Amino acid sequence: MTHPIRAARPFPRLLLSTVLFALLACTDLTESPSSTVTPDNFYRNEAEVLAGVASVYATLRGTLDDYWYATEVSSDEIVVPTRGSDWFDNGQWLELKRQTWSPTSPSGRAFMNGAWVTPFTGVARANIVLDALTKVTVANQATIVAELRTLRAFYYYMLMDMFGGVPVVTDIEIKARPRDTRDSVFKFIESELLAARPDLPVNWKATPGSMGRMTRGAVDAILASMYLNAGVWDKSTGVSATAYNTCLGVTVSGGLDACQAAINRADSIINSGQYSLSAPGAWRSNFTANNDLAPENILVVKFLNQPDVGLNFVMRALHYNQLTNASPWNGFATTAQTFRAFDSLDQRRQMWLEGPQNNVETGTPVCERNPKPCGDPGTVPLVFTDSINDLTVATEGEGPRFYKWPADAGRPDGPNNGNDFAYFRYADILLIKAEALNEQNPGSAPALVLVNQVRARVFTVAQPRATIDRAQLLQERLLELAAEAKRRQDLIRHGAYTAAWNYKAAGAAHLILMPIAQAQMDANPLLVQNPGY
Repeated sequence: MTHPIRAARPFPRLLLSTVLFALLACTDLTESPSSTVTPDNFYRNEAEVLAGVASVYATLRGTLDDYWYATEVSSDEIVVPTRGSDWFDNGQWLELKRQTWSPTSPSGRAFMNGAWVTPFTGVARANIVLDALTKVTVANQATIVAELRTLRAFYYYMLMDMFGGVPVVTDIEIKARPRDTRDSVFKFIESELLAARPDLPVNWKATPGSMGRMTRGAVDAILASMYLNAGVWDKSTGVSATAYNTCLGVTVSGGLDACQAAINRADSIINSGQYSLSAPGAWRSNFTANNDLAPENILVVKFLNQPDVGLNFVMRALHYNQLTNASPWNGFATTAQTFRAFDSLDQRRQMWLEGPQNNVETGTPVCERNPKPCGDPGTVPLVFTDSINDLTVATEGEGPRFYKWPADAGRPDGPNNGNDFAYFRYADILLIKAEALNEQNPGSAPALVLVNQVRARVFTVAQPRATIDRAQLLQERLLELAAEAKRRQDLIRHGAYTAAWNYKAAGAAHLILMPIAQAQMDANPLLVQNPGY
């Protein structure tokens, strides 16, 4: 069975004419699309330029598909078991979990290809609008250029994370391009962000309808993450698959040590006065359908409860019977070890559904798939277990489900939820600073203070940590950031990504980089495959 999540993923709706959409939707940098609307005859005023900018932002929604899948399912957080005739999908989900992918395997053709194509779509769209802006003058031009450069840099951040070195493209010339080294890509992203930052606003509160656009805080968050991961990303060789890859001793822009640079960028966000932790007991407000004003969210992907532009996480994880106006897909669960890492007194444990289940909107108990009403003879109450016995033959109810982004009560249908997805939140920044401080001074008291600030808002009865070390920091990031597309990065940095866990065998060191899908290798003869593939 080909599941809807792979069979029909409509691309986000853009604020553009149909013809211009065809122009900007080109995902192949070596192919010239035909269109009666071109950059030369369309980008004539601010409204038309902003329509093009909207297309660059819209591509961010697509990163919550293949990039998210590859990041989460290949780690110890999320798992997609085969449930009867559902979710086998040519073995691609099991392969992703077991880290047995290749450039030509099912997951390589699907997820690795998509994780390459979608960010490069964003790059291509940004380049088209940036090129047009060299030929026209519009209001707020410097800010718009800064937004586009930041967006393009963020797409390269994802590509660097997944594949290491990739071709750096900053123009619209159609030609094959070789890969730049990973450290060169790192420096390109860093320089673009530093150059764009002065022209970005601190916030967009004075511009109605602009929430979610790039800010100085977003730049600082990307840079803080880059600097913390510099022991992995700012080198083309020498990354350890089994030991911690420290930011200490890695020199970045301005001659700074990368750990100190991460601290500085975190402090810029902390001292800006623009962000704060959610109030005690209000942790879930960062993820609800009205989270556009959540105080923690720094860099978000905007979603609307409208066709084709909604967040579909509830569909991926919930059981077929858990919504009133849609039938979810009953796929994504978590591993037993991840679920059991959450203390029962920790409010963050609410992101997992386990035990007897209800309709998440009405609270009515639900049963396994059956044409009879729940409670009639022959029906079986739905119970989510805390573990999955066999990924290849899982039952309907095996495995806790992630429900971090609750269903949007105002949506017209199941898939289209208006919850925004945050790639960076304030809590993440505090944990980034804590980890960098701990690298400078193991067991750092200031690092412990930051970790306990994050913990304090999610425990009704305070449970501060007494000590802090690398392993505890990794666990705190799991508890706070589960399902937020951070786990693969964190495990690689900590030398734990290819270590054996439930459901997969120990992997080889080359797995810390994803393979370039064979379709991309065939399309561009100048590409060189990552080692080990």
